[in-house]
Amino acid sequence: MQYKASTPADYISQIPEDRKATLKKLRETINQNLPKGFEEGIQYGMIGYYVPHSKYPDGYHCNPKEPLPFMSIASQKNFVALYHSGLYANKTLYNWFVSEYPKHAKTKLDMGKSCVRFKKMEDIPYELVGELCQKITADEYIEIYETAIKNRK
Repeated sequence: MQYKASTPADYISQIPEDRKATLKKLRETINQNLPKGFEEGIQYGMIGYYVPHSKYPDGYHCNPKEPLPFMSIASQKNFVALYHSGLYANKTLYNWFVSEYPKHAKTKLDMGKSCVRFKKMEDIPYELVGELCQKITADEYIEIYETAIKNRK
């Protein structure tokens, strides 16, 4: 679902009432745990966390006017989503997350390449999300990103 929001608070004000507390808590968890060097804003119609142009002037290769996206949270039709590019780009991090998830959650992991879907708001493992946020610095993510881009050429 797309919302026409200009700030994270504006985004949360537009989502269904029964999801607002969840998105607020998820946002708070991310902001408390995300390493320095990332910024929060609206990116691709979601609450996004990215490497700003002031740190990485090249921006995102698909659209250099966009800062380098790292992770996002969103209220989708049937779930709340956490998108984390590090899970897609770093196999070690992916394996860690998949093995840790059952220790923190009652439900089975519902995940795509970089998307973790939470269908039951009460089952979101906030502590694990916080740990995940701490696993990659902005500088490490830039290095992972640049290595991946160079390997595609």
